[in-house]
Amino acid sequence: MPQGLPSYPKRPPNRLISRTTTIKLLFATGPSINTRLLVAVIASVALLVTEQRGGQRLDFLRAGLSLLIEPLKHLVDMPSAMVTQTTESMSSYTVLKKDNERLREEQLIQQTRLLKLEALEKENIRLRALLENSFKLGEQVLIAELLSIKMAPYEHILVVNKGTRFGVHPQQPVLDANGVVGQVFRALPLSSEIMLITDPNHAIPVQVNRNGLLTIAVGSGELNRLLLPFLPSNADIRPGDLLITSGLGGTFPQGYPVATVDEFTTQPNKAFASITATPTAKLDRNRELMIVWSKTMPVPLINKSDAPEPTPSATEQHHD
Repeated sequence: MPQGLPSYPKRPPNRLISRTTTIKLLFATGPSINTRLLVAVIASVALLVTEQRGGQRLDFLRAGLSLLIEPLKHLVDMPSAMVTQTTESMSSYTVLKKDNERLREEQLIQQTRLLKLEALEKENIRLRALLENSFKLGEQVLIAELLSIKMAPYEHILVVNKGTRFGVHPQQPVLDANGVVGQVFRALPLSSEIMLITDPNHAIPVQVNRNGLLTIAVGSGELNRLLLPFLPSNADIRPGDLLITSGLGGTFPQGYPVATVDEFTTQPNKAFASITATPTAKLDRNRELMIVWSKTMPVPLINKSDAPEPTPSATEQHHD
């Protein structure tokens, strides 16, 4: 070795060879692309020939491969299926929610209509009962609708929507489908006030339907109670007897149901017995009432002052 040059230690040659071999193995690429293509073409041709000559030989192999591939297909399709199912579920939930809200609204509307229909049905029943009763009476009647109730203590006054414009006048009898309600107390042009038979200031001549016993029923101030204060203790009257109008006094025609006797109690050392009766009319439930005319003259539908004046005839004009 020439002088002046640095000397380096020499490595063993076997170690250098082993490292070069390792690097070559790491960067090995295998067969070329042309070789791989050739192998694939040969395998395809072989499979086609085998399928053409005897397809049944490959059925067993195809079935086995399908068992292996089917889970892979489901696994590959799973994300898309989950997304589709989730979208459909959300869409169905939205549609169902809207339908539920719509059905709830329709149910509420139908329930409200049903309540109205029930009210109309009951009103129709009441009006039919009044109409049938009016035919039974054989007298001219006018149907009036209840407007208000006066709530003053010991005053039982109703206000209806028919007045003098329809021919209503004071002291006309008023009935419902079950019996006598009262009489017209005050008649106004567009409304009328009706005093009930239970008013303390009201008295009505009655008779016992069983034996014709005459007496007077007086209002007690209670809506479901009448008093018969003018019968002696030995009077022929008993609980359950029907009281009807006697026709005396000229206000109420004869034969209308008024009340049913409840109690008959004798009072010691007193000339008169204590007798109470319950009105047959539904005084606390009426919405429509019948105002009765006992006269044969028809009811005017308009007031005379509102009627048009008649025009003079041709003969009168010629005479003038």
